[in-house]
Amino acid sequence: MNTAKMRTQTWKKIKARWQLYLLLLLPLAYIIVFAYVPMSGLIIAFKDYDFRKGIFDSPWVGLKHFQNFFHSYKFKLVLKNTLTLSIYSLAVSFPIPIVFALLLNSMRNRRYAKLIQTVTYVPHFISTVIIVGLLTQILSNRTGIYGTLYTLITGETGPNILASGPLFKHIYVWSGVWQNMGYNAIIYIAALAGVDTSLHEAAMIDGATKVQRIRYIDFPTILPTATIMLILAVGQIMNLGYEKVLLMQNDLNLNYSEIISTYVYKVGLASGITNFSLSAAISMFNSVINFILLLTVNKITKKLSGSGIF
Repeated sequence: MNTAKMRTQTWKKIKARWQLYLLLLLPLAYIIVFAYVPMSGLIIAFKDYDFRKGIFDSPWVGLKHFQNFFHSYKFKLVLKNTLTLSIYSLAVSFPIPIVFALLLNSMRNRRYAKLIQTVTYVPHFISTVIIVGLLTQILSNRTGIYGTLYTLITGETGPNILASGPLFKHIYVWSGVWQNMGYNAIIYIAALAGVDTSLHEAAMIDGATKVQRIRYIDFPTILPTATIMLILAVGQIMNLGYEKVLLMQNDLNLNYSEIISTYVYKVGLASGITNFSLSAAISMFNSVINFILLLTVNKITKKLSGSGIF
């Protein structure tokens, strides 16, 4: 089939479904304006950006800012903290929604199951500021629930958990699990809703237990979905949101809580001498690592399971 004929057929399909393509214009415009147009500003990572001269007239410096970041004493620290929090969060928060969805789907009392789903779903919509405020109210060693109970039992002031560096990652990850477990399980619950009930009925007639039905019917059903979600999660492994980390930071846990995103924010905006070029270089390094991880995991999962995002 020649190119002209293919173009003609494509335009015919577009005309036949023009309403759908019209609906795509708004999200397409959003992506172009807020995702692709700002990419032109990435060139300041290779320049000494001067606000008075603008992006395009600032002098080129090559890889200077990348080298400065790699040789900085903060490089190993922020990279280690970012990977520690990301991998820990992925290892915990990825399988828990899958297990939760499988257990919820196997419950016989559907009204009770829906109640549990709603209760676990709601925390996702609580803002990050309120979540950190709740953590402070609960874990404060002086005014929080933990501190009050500790003092009531021992008569002494409890250890300051929120200022403990080694405990920071646990508080961050498990509070995130509580907040997002129900919401993240929705996609798996939706996939399980498509399982043919006759499969379960046939398995029950053959004497299969509930655990066996989950293992051989439900789990294979959500495996392709779980694979895609894993690839996307690994592709974002370096992109920890800085809001929650920044709000939980203090001088005592800074060596354990300083990650790439908070460092970029401080270098670019919060420090006394703003360095937009250095912050752009760090962000670009972060994005390139994520892109490489995404391609690698997608290739591996495609070979192992045949499922991938592209």
